[in-house]
Amino acid sequence: MLPGDGIGPEVVSACLEVLDAVRDAVGGVSLEYDSLEAGAALYTLTGESLPVETLRRAGEADAVLLGAMGMPDIRYPDGTEIAPQLDLRERFELFAGVRPVKTFAGLPLPLADPRAAEIDFVIVRESTEGLFAARGRTVREGDRAVRDTMVITREASERLFHYAFRLARRRKEQGRPGTVTLVDKANVLGAFAFFRGIFDECARQYPDVEAQRSYVDATGLNFVKKPWDFDVLVTENMFGDILSDVAAGLVGGMGLAPSGDIGEEHAVFQPCHGSAPDIAGLGHANPVATLLSGAMMLEWLGERHDSPACDLGARLLRAAVGRAFAEGELVPFELGGDAGTEAITRRVLECVRSPETRREVEISKGSR
Repeated sequence: MLPGDGIGPEVVSACLEVLDAVRDAVGGVSLEYDSLEAGAALYTLTGESLPVETLRRAGEADAVLLGAMGMPDIRYPDGTEIAPQLDLRERFELFAGVRPVKTFAGLPLPLADPRAAEIDFVIVRESTEGLFAARGRTVREGDRAVRDTMVITREASERLFHYAFRLARRRKEQGRPGTVTLVDKANVLGAFAFFRGIFDECARQYPDVEAQRSYVDATGLNFVKKPWDFDVLVTENMFGDILSDVAAGLVGGMGLAPSGDIGEEHAVFQPCHGSAPDIAGLGHANPVATLLSGAMMLEWLGERHDSPACDLGARLLRAAVGRAFAEGELVPFELGGDAGTEAITRRVLECVRSPETRREVEISKGSR
């Protein structure tokens, strides 16, 4: 665990309480936590945002659960924000930034169209190169110009696309369309034309999965016009960074947006939101993004360690979050309600322990 800054410790604490309840409910699995220091607050005290020892111990863990990192007014000498989560991605080659986007019955939706209730897609963002490859490598020409170079490689693109197609195939087995949409700007930049060419090569290896292509500007338009049409979207680092936040807005905001950064050997799970220093300590933080990131973590551990208990725990946790909001009485602060960290956590815990939730999970398993 890297609780981090601002509301990070608050939402991580809530997630651990719920994870323990899930563990008790499903049985067959134990969870051991190791809390590590990292972030902007640590940087102000020690001059380090991600200590070597923290990095070493994170590398030895089965998974990393991260709260939030960085504070707007604490920056490195070059003006960039403290972002240990980016260091983790680079160090552990976490190439697939997985950002699920799904609506919850009972919560108000930004889009008035009733089809907005059907939004259920995943953005898969390449997280090791793209425009972010220029991080720490900016070329300056005095006060005349600054250059950041985008990097697209065959190796990184292939592993990204294979991940996206396999994900779409699994979603198809669960009743989703099984479609992968490449998001690029291949009509303007040669790097994206190269990116698209590799996508087309990979697509031919998955004849059971429909492959589509969309320019990033058109994708932004369709996020507003018909987001319910998407299933799996795969894209470059910077485009994925931007689209993920826009997508979170479609379902209610960053408090509902989980994420996983997945590599071949390691994975980091965290809410998409930041440290939100303006509400830190007030009890207003929505823990749902972190709870759903915890569910992603359990699912990944289940696959990696062939653990049916972890898989069941992931489905139970997601179902509990859904049931917590289903009646429309629990509305987070950022959506105009009065439910904060404590109220949401208590309600999700009740749903985790509810026999009705367990039956719902078993029924959904049987219908796959």
